[in-house]
Amino acid sequence: MLPGYQDYRFTQSGPSHMHAYLMRHLFALAGELGPETRVLDVGCGNGFACGEFLRRGCQVVGIDLSRQGIEIARKTHQGARFEVLAADERVLEKLIEAPFDLVLSTEVVEHLYAPRNYAQGCFRALKPGGKFVCTTPYHGYAKNLLLSLFGKWDTHADPLWDGGHIKLWSRNTLTTLLTETGFTNIRFRGVGRVSFCWMTMVMSGDKPASDEPATRSA
Repeated sequence: MLPGYQDYRFTQSGPSHMHAYLMRHLFALAGELGPETRVLDVGCGNGFACGEFLRRGCQVVGIDLSRQGIEIARKTHQGARFEVLAADERVLEKLIEAPFDLVLSTEVVEHLYAPRNYAQGCFRALKPGGKFVCTTPYHGYAKNLLLSLFGKWDTHADPLWDGGHIKLWSRNTLTTLLTETGFTNIRFRGVGRVSFCWMTMVMSGDKPASDEPATRSA
């Protein structure tokens, strides 16, 4: 367990309020799925999204630091593998798994002090030609301005929320993270509310179809 980690304390196996917005976009960016598709969900929570990929015939592994979430996931989705594990550069080595076709990660990167380690772990967990799909709350000029004008920052980014959001991502900053990690063909979708004030964003990137290691941009 990571020092200072605050367990999210999952209590049920159903979808969160975000899944209603996210799932169709996750599948749209995930590409073709089938019985041979191997999926890793990084920060799987209670395993709901894993279950949706499992229903489509995929082979699914989920990891999360929440022991309660993993316990729920194991009971609910017995066809998948779930482990209490951090997302870092050695995640594939720790799992003792072959590289995956798809790495999925929803509403995780905004909670991380070291997002580059996480991004490298997701990249290394993919086979060459594999795809990464992640989501995080959207931030941009228009949304940030409205939050300021209406005095909503204290509730939107509440510093008293233990384990809450510590990184606020824009399309540009998340694109930079994925690009410097080595991902190509970056795609973006804004999700929820109105354009440029989106609730969250879904982005995908491809691991190049070669065995060359990722390099960071200068």
